[in-house]
Amino acid sequence: MVLLTIENRVATLTLNRPEKRNALNDEMAKELLGHLTSLKDNDDCKVLIIKANREAFCAGADLAYLQKLQSNSYEDNLLDSQSLMQMFKALYEFPKITISQVEGPAFAGGCGLAGLCDFCFATPEAQFAYTEVKIGFIPAIVSVFLSPKIGENLAKQMLLTGDVYTALEAKEMRLVNKIVERDLITNEVLDFANKLVKTVSADSIRLTKGLLNDIKGFSIDEQLDMAAKVNAQARGTDDCKKGIAAFINKEKLSW
Repeated sequence: MVLLTIENRVATLTLNRPEKRNALNDEMAKELLGHLTSLKDNDDCKVLIIKANREAFCAGADLAYLQKLQSNSYEDNLLDSQSLMQMFKALYEFPKITISQVEGPAFAGGCGLAGLCDFCFATPEAQFAYTEVKIGFIPAIVSVFLSPKIGENLAKQMLLTGDVYTALEAKEMRLVNKIVERDLITNEVLDFANKLVKTVSADSIRLTKGLLNDIKGFSIDEQLDMAAKVNAQARGTDDCKKGIAAFINKEKLSW
């Protein structure tokens, strides 16, 4: 259900249920979690792209999966929800740069997948929505990550209305970074990923993402204390020593 390719330190996960509009079910969530777990410590991966096979990026949970939930006990649903939570948490905490490539509808959990990545590239035809409220469900897990990203007001607008937003509207809401025509988007995303592979430090990526995730909710003094400690930690990394030496000696770096 999820295809993995790695080339030039760029890993690509392709959602591969086109007959179901790449909808999420428990098996796909587990496959995604498995790939994220194996790739986080894999030096062959420095940048991760998440895309989809054919028109839809991800239509959210599939019908068969939703029907199954109706007969589950609370305990069964809690275990399943926790499994889904682990997948989204693994993507949020992934220590490499993540890029979503959205070329069609990204609804519900699919919108969560797209928005949780560090960068989102979308085609003009892409659509974004958290449609759970329209079927009596709630976007509980993804809401934790959405509000800090786009702000509470816009998060409420998305989560409480279930409205569908165009790529341009999503860009104005800071959910999308760049809009690219469909025939150009694959090359554009790969060019961006390859540039990052060559120009930024893996240690710097890991420490910066970790700091940005960890400081939320703390006072300014606590945030600054955490930042100072990560700053000191970064100075001791091989990447920092290599980078400073190259800068001083006016040497060109290749990461």
